[in-house]
Amino acid sequence: MHGELDSPTGKAFLRWAGGKTWLARKSDQIFRNLEFECYHEPFVGGGAFFFSLGPLQKACLSDKNEALIEVYQCLKENHAKVIEEMRSLDNTESDYYRIREAKSDCRFERAAHFVFLNQTSFNGLYRVNLKGKYNVPYGHRSKKFLDESTLESAAAALQNCTLKSCDFMDTIDDIGPGDLVFLDPPYTVSHNNNGFIKYNQSLFSLEDQYRLSKYIRIIKDLGASYILTNAAHDKVREIFEMGDNCIELDRANLIGGKRAQRGSIKELLFTNLGVF
Repeated sequence: MHGELDSPTGKAFLRWAGGKTWLARKSDQIFRNLEFECYHEPFVGGGAFFFSLGPLQKACLSDKNEALIEVYQCLKENHAKVIEEMRSLDNTESDYYRIREAKSDCRFERAAHFVFLNQTSFNGLYRVNLKGKYNVPYGHRSKKFLDESTLESAAAALQNCTLKSCDFMDTIDDIGPGDLVFLDPPYTVSHNNNGFIKYNQSLFSLEDQYRLSKYIRIIKDLGASYILTNAAHDKVREIFEMGDNCIELDRANLIGGKRAQRGSIKELLFTNLGVF
């Protein structure tokens, strides 16, 4: 056994749309006797659930966002270098747009820029235009953007992790009996008519949801356990109905440009694990 889920012990260093900090706080109220050999997260994003577990003996994290995975790799290899690069930055509008336009040949500087932009941008969104260029405006946040202790804790948690940028289907060969796979894909369909489908339909299509359903069936046959979070929508229930546990949960919607649309929304959690 290489992992057990207890109370949350760490936190994510990135703000991330759809992040699962809220689920990490509820995890010990939902699951019972959760043990695993290796932890996998193919849509790691900001990694809130992973970091809540504390340092694990073995984990595999992946995401299609190459710039994001580069940040994790740099923190794992030399977090002090990333912090050093961030210390030279200022949370000003002029510095923000200068860094947003910058093209660095140093990956540690790129990682520092990624974290800086994430912490100082409008609502913590990660959004690129059709040319792949990051285009989120300045957020005018007064909060300190450099949290060295959180970055150091994240670096410690990443030490036993395999990191790669790939499609989730390309992670199947890494999964074995007794492993735990946490799946938090971009949501394709909207929940509560909040327009979320407009934000994510180009990132994760309905066809991708069906591919994910196939993926889950494969990893179950391999003897692995899974936890899937998704939008509370009839189509989602239909795609992922496999006779496993399905729980409807409330969470706060903290990301979004329209403040009036924020509030509590419902999500579905599917799992073949035992639940309370």
